[in-house]
Amino acid sequence: MIPIPRLIRRLFRPSGLLIVILLATPGIVRSLEIKLASSLPQNSDWGVILDRIAADWHQATNGEVELKVYHSRAGSEKQYLNWIRQDRIQAGIFTSSGLFSVAPEVMALSIPFLINNNQEFDAVIQETRPILDASIEEKGYKNLVLIKAGWLGIFSRSPVYTVEDLRKIKLACNPDDEKFMDAFKGMGFQLVGVTMTEVPQYFISRRIDAVYQSPIAAQVTQFHKMANNMSSINLAPFMGGILMSRKAWESIPERYRGRLQDIVRKAGVEIENSFQKREAEAVEAMKKDGMRYNEIPPQQTQVWYADMASRIPALVDKGVFNKDMYLRIQRILERYRGGR
Repeated sequence: MIPIPRLIRRLFRPSGLLIVILLATPGIVRSLEIKLASSLPQNSDWGVILDRIAADWHQATNGEVELKVYHSRAGSEKQYLNWIRQDRIQAGIFTSSGLFSVAPEVMALSIPFLINNNQEFDAVIQETRPILDASIEEKGYKNLVLIKAGWLGIFSRSPVYTVEDLRKIKLACNPDDEKFMDAFKGMGFQLVGVTMTEVPQYFISRRIDAVYQSPIAAQVTQFHKMANNMSSINLAPFMGGILMSRKAWESIPERYRGRLQDIVRKAGVEIENSFQKREAEAVEAMKKDGMRYNEIPPQQTQVWYADMASRIPALVDKGVFNKDMYLRIQRILERYRGGR
């Protein structure tokens, strides 16, 4: 008689045949987990939509691909890229700065005062997106979505109506945005390297007079109370996107990839529309809170654009921005503006 413990071990001993049977049985699914890091909170627009993307991926793949979102994940975008290379995470949310560190061509879309409005940005991104995607892919990443996350505006102590108004004052610039620092210096502005957490202290001590920032971020950080003038002119668009390790992307069964890409891109349109709405709401809220919104007349706006346009080629020649992408954007804008 076989002792009971030994009998139990024999009955439940795994065998190669049993494993094959289990894997071949309908309903037994091996899931692939994709970890995505985001610095934004779960209840933000990005956070809510990321959670929905995760649910849609689960449904579209019958649970074979699970997107696990780590909201409010501490770390710089450079750290995110390192973690992706180390396979600690497989994807992350990035801004223009992070995207630029992968594909230098990206920063040409944020050359100050080059692209002037949403319609021009849409025309540019439609034609340049395949080139940007290819450049990102060459570096070992998959670009799941690229969106316009809003516009940078100028917030200042005193009203800024003209280019010379801005040149007379000290403008804060994130020292990590080296290309922006170089660009503004080349345009004749007085730059002060300041991290965003240091901005209030620098305003109080009068070491800076102005800062460029997204209206949404300016409202959250209350910068408009220290620099209670906002100029109506758009400084530059800034972008957001989701990058994934190309290796991780290619580990997803090919039959699912097109559907998963569509899910993310449709969500990208939604988040872009949400940002535009929130940006307008932020400006109105700050105006009600005492901020002065300084409308620059169309004729004066054209003076800004002409002044900047005369200085950008020299910056491009110095390598501050990618020359091929800049020239491509110029051609797109010339065609678009000529056809209006």
